[in-house]
Amino acid sequence: MKPIRIEKGILIYYGNRAGLVTDGCAQVDPMFRREDVSQFLEEQPAVREVKWVEGMFERLMTHTKEGPEQPPLKNCRVWQLKPEVDIRMKFIGYEELCHVFGTPDLRNYTPVYDGAVQTNDLDQLYEVFNLQHPSGYTGHSLSMSDILELYDDSGSIYHYVDRCGFQEVKPEAGSQTIGYSQSL
Repeated sequence: MKPIRIEKGILIYYGNRAGLVTDGCAQVDPMFRREDVSQFLEEQPAVREVKWVEGMFERLMTHTKEGPEQPPLKNCRVWQLKPEVDIRMKFIGYEELCHVFGTPDLRNYTPVYDGAVQTNDLDQLYEVFNLQHPSGYTGHSLSMSDILELYDDSGSIYHYVDRCGFQEVKPEAGSQTIGYSQSL
């Protein structure tokens, strides 16, 4: 058996799940960033792009199977308001934000995390970004007025951290503004 191989879309490195290969893109945990792995991936005709994604190893080890009963895991971006925005925008509920300032505008935010996560569950993500602060996380603990973006090749879903739970919001056509989702 080869020490580096791809089995059913999983990059295996000496028996370890090192990355995920889908649609021509290999997402590999940076701990496997080695010359032999890079060379192997360059030689694969089905791999057109390699992304080094923090947390991919843990994600693959804890997530055993994707299927109809368990949807595919998405990547996550955490957006927090920029320091220069009006201080009154920070740490307020969604309704108050919309009433005073309008719907959230991503131009007022900066991403403080972008990477793989082990869950799509918003409550679990809230714990992750409050208690564990994964590698690469540069923001404060997840708080009211922050936005969680779950995304994959099919698009993004945005969630405003509200007073109690999350408010799903959607980008308005042709802008960076995110409005209330009528599909809730």
